[in-house]
Amino acid sequence: MRALTLKPRESRIAAIVLLLLAVVLAYFVLVHWWLVAPLNRIDDEMAQLRDTHSRYAAAIAEQPALQQRLAALGAGQATSDAFLAAADPNNAAADLMQQVVDVVARSTQGGRCVVSQKMPLPPPPAPAGEPYRKAAVSISLSCDIEPLAAVLQALEQGTPYLFVDDLSVYRNPVAAQHDQSAPLEVQFSLSGYVRPSANAPANPSDGAGEAP
Repeated sequence: MRALTLKPRESRIAAIVLLLLAVVLAYFVLVHWWLVAPLNRIDDEMAQLRDTHSRYAAAIAEQPALQQRLAALGAGQATSDAFLAAADPNNAAADLMQQVVDVVARSTQGGRCVVSQKMPLPPPPAPAGEPYRKAAVSISLSCDIEPLAAVLQALEQGTPYLFVDDLSVYRNPVAAQHDQSAPLEVQFSLSGYVRPSANAPANPSDGAGEAP
């Protein structure tokens, strides 16, 4: 088999190609992986640090405006119609009972309705993470069906926001034997959120059951 012989020009071209390959290989082995790649990683990390710094700087610059918004939200909570008028649970419970009396007095069209008993209940425990306190009362009514529906609707759909729980409706069988139109005996618990103090902390973690 005859050995492949290259012309002088082809030999020079082959030598140049081999030299270029050797230079490229030497660059990657000796320069790129040891110098260029680490520098590129450093540049990327510096770019990420600059981006993080910019975001933190922007957040710090917005801090006064955020504090003003939080203060405005706290003031808005303190004046919202959603809360009971009193900031103390005992006073709020008294207001709740008076509100029931007023609602019943306005809802007597279509039948009879009287408040037979009303009493405050211990404030319900606040769930974990709940920053607002509640006031609760126990209510007993003697009502015909139409005024009862009007009373419950007025309590649950008006302001402040109230919640009817543990509703029990029955007709006294002894009274029904003497009077077929005897009113219904109604018992339920009524609760609402106590108005938070305007200067109280708004962080729920400051204590369960404490006003923000």
